[in-house]
Amino acid sequence: MASYFSPQYLALLLPASVLLYAITPQRVRRVILLLASYLFFWAVSGSLIVFLLFSTLSIHHLGLWLDLLQQNSKAELAQAEADQRKALKAKAKKQQRGVILLGVVIHIGLLLTLKYSHFFFTNGNTLLRFLHMPAILPIPSFLLPIGISFYTLQAVSYLVDVYRGKIQADKNLFRLALFLGFFPQMMEGPICRYEQTAQRLWEVPKMQWNNFFLGSQRILWGVIKKMVVADRLNMFILSVFSGYDQYSGSVIALAAVCYTVQLYMDFSGTIDVALGSAQLFGVALPENFQRPFFSRTISEFWQRWHITLGTWFKDYIFYPVSMSKPMKNLTSKARKRFGPRYGPVLTSSVALLCVWLCNGLWHGSAWNYIFFGLYHFALIFAGNLVQPLVIQITERLHIDRNHLAYRIMQTVRTCILVCIGELFFRADGLRNGLKMAWRMVTNWSFSPITTGNIFAYGMDGPDLILVAVFLVLLFFVSLAQERGVKLGERLVAKPWPMRIAVYYIAICFLVIFGAYGIGYVPVDPIYAGF
Repeated sequence: MASYFSPQYLALLLPASVLLYAITPQRVRRVILLLASYLFFWAVSGSLIVFLLFSTLSIHHLGLWLDLLQQNSKAELAQAEADQRKALKAKAKKQQRGVILLGVVIHIGLLLTLKYSHFFFTNGNTLLRFLHMPAILPIPSFLLPIGISFYTLQAVSYLVDVYRGKIQADKNLFRLALFLGFFPQMMEGPICRYEQTAQRLWEVPKMQWNNFFLGSQRILWGVIKKMVVADRLNMFILSVFSGYDQYSGSVIALAAVCYTVQLYMDFSGTIDVALGSAQLFGVALPENFQRPFFSRTISEFWQRWHITLGTWFKDYIFYPVSMSKPMKNLTSKARKRFGPRYGPVLTSSVALLCVWLCNGLWHGSAWNYIFFGLYHFALIFAGNLVQPLVIQITERLHIDRNHLAYRIMQTVRTCILVCIGELFFRADGLRNGLKMAWRMVTNWSFSPITTGNIFAYGMDGPDLILVAVFLVLLFFVSLAQERGVKLGERLVAKPWPMRIAVYYIAICFLVIFGAYGIGYVPVDPIYAGF
């Protein structure tokens, strides 16, 4: 069971889980979901399931520890004299912060060890050689549990929210286990918060036909995005990125655009399957995409792309850093020195830099991922810095910033910048990414496109036409969704013969045009590797 798109998942695990869920009593349904979740994790990661079990047990006990400290603190404060309360509060905060620090060290430390130790030790040896010292650091290698980057962030958010008093520590280990290990969100997210899904999962709502049809629609739509478009583009992308020195800048630019499309279709398609799977059980997972390629700025793009990761970084890195005492002092000084507009922008950039360094590293242990994070930090920081100037210029030139032409210009510019970033994201290392970008500037030629040689690189004319037609369809679907039209609910409201006909056409489209069989290489979901 390699992914959500495998026959084992779509034809066995998911249907069996839904069937057992539907016919069993309410209490047993919780067991069905938990067993299905652990069966899925064991199928894709084997014995590495012990890491998920360890994470679940640790946050359960640490959460109860925090709860006990908070209760003891309240009891002490209730009995203390007024002049003693400040010292007692400080003592209680220190104890609770110690528990939080322990939890973060355990979970983030484990993630760093398993995922990044090879990167750190390899670069450590490189530095030693640069200093003319013997490279003696052993290079460790660990198997990485599937989804560890996702459930680790959920575990940390649970502990921090208990510490902040946003939620109460859960005394029920099995409810916490289901929250952390629910199988539709395991492989690629979305990254859920405890208050979003834990109680809903534990309530095990009744099966409803409306949820069944809406969930099935979304699963089918996600599978089409992945298997018809994302997987079809893979041969061309693999050919260009693995042998970029053989291609002109125009081919590399097209490959960067194709990879951006592939990544979106792959990731959003997987999220569609995840959210659709959860909806079958009546559970609403948080949305992870909101039509990001309609964005007018890079900042807006990242508010629409991988939303749950962005909000996690905002709540647990950006705000704590920007609201810390040193940063408040720095902001006050910068406001006096640079004014009320630029002072806060300059100081908030420190927290923004922390976010984007973490964002880059979260995606992978390589320099091109760090560069990817710094690239977007630079774009967002520059955008914040020049925004007042842009407003002044457009007002003096009497340019309507809400005019359709201006909005299209902003959207196209944003898409180009995103594609450049994805070039480095996909490149085999930072050095190769820089070389590919340089070839785009210095070795540009349209001849591979005008002569038709482009179709010899892993994708022929019919493939390109099929991708283009589907992207046009996706554009109009997304445009309708952007305007608030709920197409899935409209379809469910139609007479059943019409619904069956649409489902039948979609399934036939998938069977006929899906990228599988001879000439295609099966592609694992991209974000599952992060």
